[in-house]
Amino acid sequence: MTGKSLAWRRTKDSAVKALAVAAALVGLFFLGWILWEVVARGIGALDWAFFTELPKPPGQTGGGLANAIVGTLVITGLAALMGVPVGMLAGVYLAEFGRESRFAPAVRFLSNVLMGIPSIVVGVFVYALLVMQHRMGFLSWGGHFSAYAGAMALAIIMLPLVARTTEDMLNLVPNALRESALALGAPRWRATLGVVFRSAKSGLLTGVLLGIARVSGETAPLLFTALNSPYWMRGLSDPTANLTVTIFNYAMSPYPDWQQKAWGASLVITAGVLLMTIAARLILRKRIQWS
Repeated sequence: MTGKSLAWRRTKDSAVKALAVAAALVGLFFLGWILWEVVARGIGALDWAFFTELPKPPGQTGGGLANAIVGTLVITGLAALMGVPVGMLAGVYLAEFGRESRFAPAVRFLSNVLMGIPSIVVGVFVYALLVMQHRMGFLSWGGHFSAYAGAMALAIIMLPLVARTTEDMLNLVPNALRESALALGAPRWRATLGVVFRSAKSGLLTGVLLGIARVSGETAPLLFTALNSPYWMRGLSDPTANLTVTIFNYAMSPYPDWQQKAWGASLVITAGVLLMTIAARLILRKRIQWS
């Protein structure tokens, strides 16, 4: 290798590193700008009434978004109950039981496709499935917006992320642990739950937190499924208030008080997603250090 060739390689390496650093700084700049705007505009809306009172009628100041906060927690929690178990089972199948099957590549491919589908398409699908009135002889179902429909839409969005994260985390567990459990006479399912899951529990929890963070800021699916409500939630089968749709409605309103509350709700969601992301990173870092 000549000195000229070596110098050219070093120049290209330095140029690529400089471009990578510049791209990272651009991303951090816009992220910091967004966070600054959300905090600066939303911090003034956060008070005790914001977390404890119902919204006021249009044109009146005061009140809060307590019903939307409760509705968001309920819908997201219900979506986690629907999507996390199914996603984990799919990940277990891909990593443990279906490694050599012909069906596993199809499941993995469909999971990747589902991760790339726009969330509004998922909302329209659940709207057609659960919200529209369906009749079949003397049976009928659907016909109204509900927390069930909103949770179903978020669960569909969450499912492929949890499945792929579960597969990746289980694949990191050494095969020696599986073989040791099987050599002691443990059945395959017992070895998976008692040994493999225990070794990958931090990574699995990280996947669950990332899945919840992924769906907690979705608006389009809830517009078609849960809709919104200015009242307290009376049941899971009724239209349910939530923060994302409230932000959508309040941000387009002509009332300054509603616009400020939209910034406050945006700050609450941003802080929640940020905390869950930081928690997931810390849990994953501890797992890497322990391993």
